[in-house]
Amino acid sequence: MPISRAVIATDSGARLINRLCKHWAHKLEVEQEESQGRVAFDEGVCLMRADGEALTVAIEALDEEALDRLEGVVASHLERMAGKEPLDIVWEN
Repeated sequence: MPISRAVIATDSGARLINRLCKHWAHKLEVEQEESQGRVAFDEGVCLMRADGEALTVAIEALDEEALDRLEGVVASHLERMAGKEPLDIVWEN
């Protein structure tokens, strides 16, 4: 199973995790506690952890195609939830 990871500089990581988990909870399996979140998609899993300086996001997918799709889905939702805060999201495999 391919894995991708991004460390995103932001001091609002916990808020972003909270917003994403609430957004996806109506249609996906979501687990959230304090500054961590887990979202189970049909094709893989997204794990998020925040500290005061960064949001770390890891995606594990069924195959490379699914990984590419989930990277796009997670990145676009993070950018939308961040509003005017610019996020530099660089995925590393």
